[in-house]
Amino acid sequence: MQQGSVRVNEEEIARRTIRRSDFVSCDQAFIDCRTPGSERKENYAMIGPGVSQNSKQVINLREPHGYNIGAAAMPNGVVNNLHLHFTAEVFLCFRGEFLLRWGSDGNEGELVLREGDIASIPTWIFRGFTNIGPDDGWLFTSLGHDDTGGIIWGPTVLRDAAGYGLHLTEDGQLIDTVAGDEPPEDVELVRPMAEQDLARLRSFSAEKMRRRVVTQDDLEWCSQPFLDSVVTGGGAELALVVGFGMTEDLDQEPRIFNPHGHNIAWLRAEPGAGMLGHRVEQTQVLMVKDGRWEVTLNDHEPVTVELGEWDMLSVPPGAWRSIRNVGEDTGKLVVINSGDGRVRVDWDEEVVKAAADAGYSIDHNGYVAPYALVPRARG
Repeated sequence: MQQGSVRVNEEEIARRTIRRSDFVSCDQAFIDCRTPGSERKENYAMIGPGVSQNSKQVINLREPHGYNIGAAAMPNGVVNNLHLHFTAEVFLCFRGEFLLRWGSDGNEGELVLREGDIASIPTWIFRGFTNIGPDDGWLFTSLGHDDTGGIIWGPTVLRDAAGYGLHLTEDGQLIDTVAGDEPPEDVELVRPMAEQDLARLRSFSAEKMRRRVVTQDDLEWCSQPFLDSVVTGGGAELALVVGFGMTEDLDQEPRIFNPHGHNIAWLRAEPGAGMLGHRVEQTQVLMVKDGRWEVTLNDHEPVTVELGEWDMLSVPPGAWRSIRNVGEDTGKLVVINSGDGRVRVDWDEEVVKAAADAGYSIDHNGYVAPYALVPRARG
């Protein structure tokens, strides 16, 4: 066993596996839960509490990752009201069609998100969205950092909620006077943002916002992003979305590159292909969009889990892992790693040897290069 590896047992991999059937919705996570048009919204917290304002929200995995992962499920016509975030909010549309709007009154611009789109919404702007598709829509969300700071609701949202007996305290408690809650005497209630503060918020044109949306047509797939791309059993393709992430292709660049506290990429593979044994020092979450994937952890005494559509796995930092498409068709998943910098991949020694036999190595900057031209360590 190589030094510094993290051992994962059966109990731990089960704890870190969050299946679609494990998702638990909360229909009273936010202050707008009684506002007409928003009352049928369902919210989920898979990894970390996110920005939920309900202390009873079920969280599948509380362990800090450097980011939070949740979701909003909404039937046709349901609205998620205007609010702003202090840290990055990324929407991953796994089903449906959503009209995204932004600005202090929601009239600054609009864009439509469709299945497979990923959108990074700038911090410190109000945003909201409506399901305009014919079916129930589903947006996964990733939020930057462990402490997101919560959210600020649009002024009209707070006023409308007050009319239905819902108030929010400065420390993030949801007060339901209809249910008999009494506003605390020692904590102030949140007041609508003042006009002068609204005027100071950031402004984004539709053209500028479009550059922060990555559709399936926008993706630039790299056919050889990793050292194991030339080794039997490797061969996964990578498309960067947010940040440089794990790519070992010197020429691959992300569409969105400002700091998020985490990076996001699509990974796809043909049946039998994937990524061979490797490890990274960041937290990593694998979210399956399409197909069936087998993930094996540890370099000795391996433990394996099979993931289906919408299942996710949290892989601890430093743990050896391999990923393989075990479905009958091309599979696709989202890879999320913590941090704003590049993610350096540490490959299993057998992968390094096989790549060398094929004429490839990793240079001193962490990119794939011709084996014959990379100096070897002395002594």
